[in-house]
Amino acid sequence: MIKTFTIIQIIVSFLLIAAILLQQKGSGLGSAFGGDGGNIYSTRRGMEKVLFYATIGLAVIFIILSIVRIRL
Repeated sequence: MIKTFTIIQIIVSFLLIAAILLQQKGSGLGSAFGGDGGNIYSTRRGMEKVLFYATIGLAVIFIILSIVRIRL
């Protein structure tokens, strides 16, 4: 059981890293501090929106898997 959670967590972690690296530069926290000040309030559309929500979902799954592995 623990081995299964470990394998799933490794796969989710690689997917999370890929999702973070594929996001558009300047759309993160750095833009809030003057990195790209003119484009702070732009709306996400299309693939950028899907990638944003996928990143959030993968992060939540990763955190849940980490908590479950600690409890086992």
